[in-house]
Amino acid sequence: MNNPASFLILLFLAITFLQSGYDKLFYWNDNLGWLKGHFSKTILKNMVPLALAKILILELISGILAIAGMVQLLYNGEREYGFYAGVMSCVTLIFLLFGQRLAKDYDGARTIVIYFVPAVLVVYWLN
Repeated sequence: MNNPASFLILLFLAITFLQSGYDKLFYWNDNLGWLKGHFSKTILKNMVPLALAKILILELISGILAIAGMVQLLYNGEREYGFYAGVMSCVTLIFLLFGQRLAKDYDGARTIVIYFVPAVLVVYWLN
């Protein structure tokens, strides 16, 4: 394999998004309850279930593409799925950042930036 850094970032993204998606799927009501409170003073207050479902879908797509990207890098050195995983990860994180900023959760927004940097790096490297 000639691209170990990209492989490791794709592994990081796969773990991050698939674990988060798992948590949303199997603990939906817990997440929904917390998020309703988190967004109670925002324009999203009446759209939390729909927003949560959309984020869940984006996270699962990002995680699955990251796994496909790792497999593709390992077996034939191709970069297409890894690139798409990076792009989808960035899109997902931008949505999450937008929500945190709306909720005025600046510490949460800052945390998302930590995830955004490697996602942008993998987009750059696999472009």
